[in-house]
Amino acid sequence: MLERLASLEEKYEDLGNLIGDPEVIADLARWQQYVKAHADLTDLVTVYREFKRVTREIQEAKTLLNEEDDSEFCEMAQTELDELAVKKDTLEQRLKVLLLPQDPNDKKNVILEIRAGTGGEEAALFAADLFRMYSRYAERQGWKSEVLNANYTDIGGFKELIFLIQGQGAYSRLKFESGVHRVQRIPSTESGGRIHTSAATVAVMPEAEEVDLEIDPNDLRIDVFCASGHGGQSVNTTQSAVRITHIPSGIVVSMQDEKSQHKNKDKAMKVLRARLFDRMQAEQQQKVASTRKSMVGSGDRSERIRTYNFPQNRVTDHRIGLTLHRLDGVLEGDLEETIDTLITTDQAERLKQID
Repeated sequence: MLERLASLEEKYEDLGNLIGDPEVIADLARWQQYVKAHADLTDLVTVYREFKRVTREIQEAKTLLNEEDDSEFCEMAQTELDELAVKKDTLEQRLKVLLLPQDPNDKKNVILEIRAGTGGEEAALFAADLFRMYSRYAERQGWKSEVLNANYTDIGGFKELIFLIQGQGAYSRLKFESGVHRVQRIPSTESGGRIHTSAATVAVMPEAEEVDLEIDPNDLRIDVFCASGHGGQSVNTTQSAVRITHIPSGIVVSMQDEKSQHKNKDKAMKVLRARLFDRMQAEQQQKVASTRKSMVGSGDRSERIRTYNFPQNRVTDHRIGLTLHRLDGVLEGDLEETIDTLITTDQAERLKQID
């Protein structure tokens, strides 16, 4: 590991020199490539240099202990040595995590789909609660969110909602949210006061750029029609809605939220590209599933991952056994503890497989 770290530090220094080279600066594409590569190594090199500093201090403290006879001084030096040893272990673990293979999609934006599952109108209301939760979390992170398409119910729920979250590292933070989310509560439509269990499905996909996936226009069938539902009279009288069918895969995407047919088509293509990219990745992951099974779950959309229990103000993530008794805060977007635990659990599992 130390040889690899030394090599990466040397590469980091070389990249720093190249960034300042006038010949490189004149070639914008090349300069941007080097700047990105340099930035990607910054955290790793910073921790590695701190690790080297602590290692040197440990050696110096050991030398002093061997040379000194003063018992009081030796006691102080030993205390410092113990503290440095703990710090070194912490930095070593951090370096191992930073050296783990990075998901190439981690820095991408996210297309998030929420669909009401079992539970009828109550499931649709829960889907709206999940949308609010993720929207609030995005606000906390300083990210932007935009609804791409929504299928409303009469009392304020969603049968289906698709929205885009734009922000650095959005996919890295949200990628473990895919799966079935279950709610236990007394529905507003329940007159007898009985607790019902309903569910909604969340799908988190990295936003795919055209460079990630090439779609042959001949593989597409594009239909236009009049939109229905919310949006005013013009929505229902003009052919602004768009339905795109990807013939080879059978994937169908419909968009009708915008009054412009062109804007609906752009949004539909964005979602179609994300779904195709997601499917392509899922197929690749299945090929290596036998060699790696994360503790945080397979990412299967049919897997029940979390339960939100209103009577007990409790939320439980079943994959990692984490239970929090502050459901109200979680639904307001306070997802930090849950997401951090999911990420560290996944990292720990991957480190075990390396060891």
